[in-house]
Order: sequence, then C-alpha cells, then structure tokens
Amino acid sequence: MNAVPRLSIGLPVYNGEKYLAEALDALLGQTYADFELIVSDNASTDGTERICREYAARDARIRYIRQPVNIGASPNHNVVFTESKGELFKWASYDDLYARDLLERCIEALDERPDAVLCHSWTAIIDEAGDIVAKVGYPLTTDSRDPVERFRSLLFDVGGDDDYGVVRAEVLRRTALNESFYHADRTIVAEIALHGRFYHVPASLFFRRDHPDSALRSNRTIRSWCGNLDPRRRNRVRHPVVRLLAEYPLGYVRALFRSPLTRAERVRCLEHLVRWMASRAVPPSRRRQDTPVEQVDEVVSVATVVAGQGGQLA
Repeated sequence: MNAVPRLSIGLPVYNGEKYLAEALDALLGQTYADFELIVSDNASTDGTERICREYAARDARIRYIRQPVNIGASPNHNVVFTESKGELFKWASYDDLYARDLLERCIEALDERPDAVLCHSWTAIIDEAGDIVAKVGYPLTTDSRDPVERFRSLLFDVGGDDDYGVVRAEVLRRTALNESFYHADRTIVAEIALHGRFYHVPASLFFRRDHPDSALRSNRTIRSWCGNLDPRRRNRVRHPVVRLLAEYPLGYVRALFRSPLTRAERVRCLEHLVRWMASRAVPPSRRRQDTPVEQVDEVVSVATVVAGQGGQLA
C-alpha cells in the first residue's frame, strides 16, 4: 500500500458480529489492494470490537475507530469519510459481500471516463446464508451527460445501490454528506449525480444481504428509521414526523443550489422536483422495498464468486 492510498473504504458498523468477518475478508481479498479501510465501530455491545481489533492487528490497511457512544448511522457514515485520505472513496456495509474484482473494475472504469464521478456494478441480493437469490434491476439513466436527466431519473425511477459505489472524493466533499431525515440516502446520490454521470460495470459484482436484522427490516416506521440514522431524531417534540418528511424535498432543493448547474438547468430540475412532489401525495415506500428484482434461475452460493472461482452473475 502507498503512503497515501488511492482508495479509501469506509465501513461504519454497529453490532455486526454475525457478518462482519465475511465482509472484511471480501474487502481485504480484492484484486485491487491500494486502499485503506477505515472501520468506525458505533459503540457496539457484541463481539464487533474484538473482530475489528483482530483484523486490524493482521492487516495494516485497516484503521479502527471506536465511538464512545452510539452517534447514529448517518454521523458514523460521515466519520469514515472525513477520516479518509484517498482520491477515491467507497462506503461499505458490514453485511454485504463483493466479487474479488469489484474495486479493480470500478477504478479502471473511472480512469477511462474522466467525466464520470461514480462507478458501481449491478447488484444481486443474497440471503442470510450468502446464497444469491435475486438480481436487482437498474432502470436509471444516471449515465446521461445531461445533469437534468440524471436528476429526473433519480427522482422518478427506482433501483441500484449507488451510495455504495466508488466515488471521486473531491465531488463527495462538495455535498452535504449523509443527513438523517427520511430518505436522505436518496438526496446524497442525487447531489453526487448533479456533479457528473455514473457508470455501471455490466456484471453483478456487489451482493446486498437481506436479513432480519438489517436496518430496513428493523426500522419499520419513519421515526424509527430516522432515529437509527441519528438518535436525536427520536425526540418527538423537536423532530415531529412532518419535519422528517418536509426535510426530504428540501434536501433536494439545497442540493440543486450547491451544485455546479447553469440557471437554466437548475430551473428545469426544480420543475421536475415540483412534478415529483405532486406525484407523492402519500409518502413512498423505502427504496429498498421498491427496487425491481429478478429471481435467478437457481440459487447459487456467493462464496465462489467472492473467492473468484465461479465467474460473475451477468
């Protein structure tokens, strides 16, 4: 690893002992090795700290940070980015898995496309046992050279896990990073897209795990979801649900005025935003539930793909 690695990977975790070692193995076993891995433990109460310290002792690329108290998922995601040094950055989850060449192929794609600001691959869903059970569709037009079209697509279309892509750190620094209102994960992706187009490696190299303890399944209400992002959001007086919902479209507005758009482009984006708000008379379901999926012909183990033995899921 270089003194200043080209890529920084940030892995925020809370009570992730069940899947954490698998995720660390998948990241540390990548064919691309010039990275630092920053793990921020959000005051876990299970075996997470032990696992992190054991891995950090074995691999100098790992930097382990333990929060003294649970600061919430959003601040913890931001911590791993602000601590990063690389020109490229990627968030990683403690329960997801990755094909061995995911990082290499994403970085190669960014090098070949200077106008692209983020690169990811197609997604497949794995279950608790690590078996691939579905492929996730990606109908968005984030590869368009028109920032207005990218913004429109991210408003109205559903799909992908672009918040876990490899992104140019200089672009990410210009955004608001992770906020804690409802659907804040969508606004940060939209803001990144206003700076440049995305590229997707045409293969399923990212494996999102669906399990009963995931944040989506564990937080079924708006307040619970936002409280997981930031514990302060659990205060009903200071953060009523109407505020949590109102901050969502306002997040898009703020992103539009922070981004390098012309006046005409900003007006067109605002017109799409108004139409989108009119179409959302009822708060939409969470993105993870809406994502179109295609069942695979047969359930296969992701272990062979992660180990580089079983090809890739096209």
